[in-house]
Amino acid sequence: MNTAAMPGIITLTTDFGSEGPFVGVMKGVIWARHPQARLVDLTHEILAHWPAEAGFWLSRAYRYFPRGTVHVAVVDPGVGTSRDNLVVVADGHVFLAPDNGLLAPVVARGKDARIVRMGAAALGRLGIHRPSATFHGRDVFAPVAAELAAGRVLPEQLGEPTDTLVPSWVDDPTVEPRSVAGVVITLDHFGNLITNIDAGLIERFRLPLVHAGHHAFPLLRTYADTRPGEYLALINSFGVIEIARAEKSAAEGLGLSRGAPVIVRDRTDQP
Repeated sequence: MNTAAMPGIITLTTDFGSEGPFVGVMKGVIWARHPQARLVDLTHEILAHWPAEAGFWLSRAYRYFPRGTVHVAVVDPGVGTSRDNLVVVADGHVFLAPDNGLLAPVVARGKDARIVRMGAAALGRLGIHRPSATFHGRDVFAPVAAELAAGRVLPEQLGEPTDTLVPSWVDDPTVEPRSVAGVVITLDHFGNLITNIDAGLIERFRLPLVHAGHHAFPLLRTYADTRPGEYLALINSFGVIEIARAEKSAAEGLGLSRGAPVIVRDRTDQP
């Protein structure tokens, strides 16, 4: 990677929420090392302790940023344990996260992904010694992101290369001759149920019908293609199936949340 082409952008994805100083402290550490860094809060509302959701959003959002952007994701129920910290380079972007399945979707979807396990010696050369047992976002990921974004260190200088990492906590959708099965991976502010089923997996169905929570929903084009209060499914702006309720919350109305199974079949080929 050409460090001279680094745009100095760092995105932050965490499950820290808006309470407490944790996100702000990470930003302070970054700016102390790289005052010109440009920080973007991708989201801090990831479901606590669930790396799969962070990996889903990161793998679909990074491509909207310039190449050379550094993406930091900290959803880390194993912080302070022997789990590794990773640097991944894919599609000209750099990703930092604990090795707990969070970066598996990035590696699966990214082109020519390279994985580096951070080493204590490399961190020591950056002045990172004895990180706390509870806040690696501040003590490891923030300073490393600053050094990468400033072009003072290369990913391969941070440790040893590897070709393995912890798999995602959520399996990829199951594709069968007559169906595609996935799960609700996240919810948005409007209560829409966003699945991990990519649009390309259902192209073969002439009239897709989306099943979830003992209900079936037609696949429409926009939220306005049905009456207020009615349910529908659509392909959302990130290219995955979403279950919605026009002008209301599908999650609240259906009583469904993350992890709920979703199956798509052709309306003409129901069991």
